[in-house]
Amino acid sequence: MNSKQKKQVIFLSILAVILLAINGVLAVMAFKPESTPQDIEIVYWGIWEPDAVMHPLIEKYEAENPGVKILYSKQSIKNFESLTYARLEQATKSSEPAPDIIRISNTWLPKFQKYLYPIPEDIFSKEEFKQEFYPTVIEDFTGTDGEIYAIPLQIDGLMVIYNKQLLAREGYSTPPQDWDSFMYAAQKLTKRDDKDKITQSGLAIGTSRNITNAASILMYFFLQNDADLMNDANNQVNLTSERAVSALDTYTSFTKETNATWAPYLANDLTTFMNGDLAMIFGTTWTAFEILESAPEIEFGLAPLPQLPNNEKVYYASYWGDTVSKTSKNRNEAWKFIKFLSEPEQQRRLFANSSKIRAFGEPYSRVSMNAELAENTYTKAIAQMAPYMKSWQIGEQTFVENLLTTAITEVAENNKESRNILESIETQINEKLAVSNK
Repeated sequence: MNSKQKKQVIFLSILAVILLAINGVLAVMAFKPESTPQDIEIVYWGIWEPDAVMHPLIEKYEAENPGVKILYSKQSIKNFESLTYARLEQATKSSEPAPDIIRISNTWLPKFQKYLYPIPEDIFSKEEFKQEFYPTVIEDFTGTDGEIYAIPLQIDGLMVIYNKQLLAREGYSTPPQDWDSFMYAAQKLTKRDDKDKITQSGLAIGTSRNITNAASILMYFFLQNDADLMNDANNQVNLTSERAVSALDTYTSFTKETNATWAPYLANDLTTFMNGDLAMIFGTTWTAFEILESAPEIEFGLAPLPQLPNNEKVYYASYWGDTVSKTSKNRNEAWKFIKFLSEPEQQRRLFANSSKIRAFGEPYSRVSMNAELAENTYTKAIAQMAPYMKSWQIGEQTFVENLLTTAITEVAENNKESRNILESIETQINEKLAVSNK
């Protein structure tokens, strides 16, 4: 082989190496790995739990799901309903994203459904969901399309919070459980001065301006009276039926009768209770938290709501559920995380974490954990009531509750006719629901 041929061979060899290198680079550039949950960020808006409570569970989930990042932030309850709704609506019309996960009240679904993404069957089947949660949860979070839109991490509702010392003075260890006996005890616990002014109330009931949960208590009266408030589409209310009118009349009567237990001139019910001048108040576990924090010297107990004799048990549900925005780019991953939080192990950790910063955590939402609730002094009443809880899918909760409290004041303090007032607010509510709940 002469020198010229040798040079050609060397040149071709170098060229071949260069071509192989180029092909290798192109192959690397063209390679597309299978889709994995790399760098997925889930924005989660909570309300009640601070980061110290949520972070350990988020940390665990992220460790078990590499590439997934949960960005949790605790929102203020003030204007939360309107703010969240506005963000969800905006996300459907612009590039401004909404949170992937939000928390909604058990009464909000008719208003929010159009902006939410239901639970995928392969993540949490309807059959499994119905086995795991209480009947009120299934009813409250099932949309008009039959899909399920939220998973609760806790269950709560109205109950009787009572001052143990005041009840003991009149011979009661706990409040009676039937309405007649309950109201007799309330009257017995009410004390007056020589001008017939109430100095110690047996029960805060009948007004709205000085009763924190007045609208919820009235809704409970509607339930007990079997008033059919909502149509099947959840976009129209009926507040003028005989049962609805009777419920409002009954509620307001407790400030008008000779043996009234409450009056418009008294201070707010929670303030009066914490001052030791109120024997019984209707509230949720959050009411109990507030009493424990602000008036630790008050020794109180928690009991189920009284029931009408010969009626089926019914209690008023008031709780929250986590749901996913329809515009979320990571909807399935968001739902996987919510389901993870709802599992018994995580609920116990949430309860334990919360118990480090307050007296107790939020009551477990799963039916299988009911026995554990019954073992705790603060959650025992919720355990008894949860299987029989109900609520109304109002949608426009703040708007409706404001009108109901106005109606109570008009009847209780201004002596207006219940039917006339209910006719007026029924029209206003239905005009609102026709827009929001469509």
